[in-house]
Amino acid sequence: MKNTMSQTGKITVSLLLLLLVACSPDPQSVSAVGGADLILINGRVYTLNWDEPSPDGTASDNAPINDTGWYPDAEAVATKGDEIIFVGGTTDALEFRGEATRVVDLAGATVIPGLVDSHTHVYGLGARLDSIDLTEAESEEDAVALVAERVRSTPPGEWVIGRGWDEGAWADRYPDKALLSQAAPDNPVFMGSLHGFAAWVNQAALDAGGITTETEVPVGGEMRLGDDGEPNGLFLNRATTMINNIVPPPSLETRLNRWVIGLQQMAEDGYVAVHEAGLGTEAMEALEQLEVEGRLPIRVYGMLSLRDEVLIRKWLEKGPDTDNDSMLVTRAVKAYYDGALGSRGARMLYDYSDMPGHRGVSGDGYGFNQALNAEVMKAGFQVAIHAIGDAGNRESLDILEAVFEDDPSTRNNRHRIEHAQVIHPDDIPRLGQLGIIASMEPPHAMEDKTWAGERVGPERIVGAYAWRSLRETGAGLTFNSDNPGSDHNIFYGMHSAITRQDKNLQPEGGWYPEQKMSSDEAVRGYTSWSAHASFREDVTGIIETGRWADLTVMDVDPFVLADEIPSDILNGRILMTIVAGHVVFER
Repeated sequence: MKNTMSQTGKITVSLLLLLLVACSPDPQSVSAVGGADLILINGRVYTLNWDEPSPDGTASDNAPINDTGWYPDAEAVATKGDEIIFVGGTTDALEFRGEATRVVDLAGATVIPGLVDSHTHVYGLGARLDSIDLTEAESEEDAVALVAERVRSTPPGEWVIGRGWDEGAWADRYPDKALLSQAAPDNPVFMGSLHGFAAWVNQAALDAGGITTETEVPVGGEMRLGDDGEPNGLFLNRATTMINNIVPPPSLETRLNRWVIGLQQMAEDGYVAVHEAGLGTEAMEALEQLEVEGRLPIRVYGMLSLRDEVLIRKWLEKGPDTDNDSMLVTRAVKAYYDGALGSRGARMLYDYSDMPGHRGVSGDGYGFNQALNAEVMKAGFQVAIHAIGDAGNRESLDILEAVFEDDPSTRNNRHRIEHAQVIHPDDIPRLGQLGIIASMEPPHAMEDKTWAGERVGPERIVGAYAWRSLRETGAGLTFNSDNPGSDHNIFYGMHSAITRQDKNLQPEGGWYPEQKMSSDEAVRGYTSWSAHASFREDVTGIIETGRWADLTVMDVDPFVLADEIPSDILNGRILMTIVAGHVVFER
């Protein structure tokens, strides 16, 4: 098929949506029983139905690429019910048209398998959208100003919640309670950090929770003290639970609303499915109710929180879900092994380069229940262990390997290391050898690059965010955003993976460019590889007849742009999101 897109690869005409009525159905096709429900025509369809690229990123021999670059391998898709019934040319696709068929002329827009964010906190995204958004706050003063504005319309005594200040970027200038207490003397204030490893509160919140110098701090946590010896309002790593436990729990209505807000936002941003990382009892209760009521707009792959032992025991009694096609499938458990690199909680083999004598926290010191983790693995659950530091990753691999030796059947459950952020060179091959999937966030590398090198030094940084090194040694990958900790915009994610540059196109040539991904790998990281990470590679991740009708339509071609003008990927927009044959978002 001839590549008809312009050299920039950017769609310059707006999406044209046409509802066409058929003259007569074809009795030899699906149209004999009503026709297709939806037909997409005149698109640039990349099915991914070709062999995967080699570990060094070289495209396979049967990939749709030639001397002039990538080209789509189809131009039309037809769906009926929740399945794809045709993939190919426009003329042939229209043979499936019936009286009630909707035909959409894509006018050259790009279609790929439905996007999957394989490590998200959509409930947290909904909570952030429902509270003060601190992600744009560059300083303590900026954040406090937002709180002061909210307090003016909040009754005294009512909690004020903010989320999203960056504990990594602020690590050398952490705030305390002083300004926050002045701005909100009569309202308890909780300010959750971007990645959830820090909490910042005012004096009214400390008073509401009865937190004093004498309050016991969880192992693996830090409660900062002021010059007066009293809590200064900053809590790090496991100490954040001290604050989480005193903030009044949201009502069921609020929890339902947070889910709906978050999931709909993900649908609008092109995602057909999410892997929700770390579900507790309250969030799970609301999620299950939405499933019963048929209100889930996109698919949810649930990862239960190992920290919620009551919930884990409930699921151990009934075992992991065995179906794949429900809108909510729960067959994984998320475990936290160490803290974050930004807050210096990630467990390192040697001292932090910018904090001699400190190596972070992990294991029992971070609330990791090793016995319970082994129990859920032997019960057939997939385990996804949060591990960021090189010691945290090594110890997590040791833990998984020990269970494999004790019960070889547990090797088959596609266990994952979430983040796999800093790995010692000796341990990188182990993921492939053990069959472990590295679940990683391309945006993390771009957001952390300004300070990550200072944390770990020039030698260890080579094993950080090392996507290519992991692929070359046989590890499986899946890409995601860890939202709301990072921007889940797919064009930002793919651009980060392909260029190793931030949104300002820095640094020139890319940050440790030897770790870049090809466009094929970047797209697969959010589609077919993510399908494999949730045991769904036989039903989704590829556009093929008989598979789920889960599709994402966008106005840029990432395959072409990656070779021509990669920065233009950042300008992309989602035009349509289709889940189980239903259009859940349309621009």
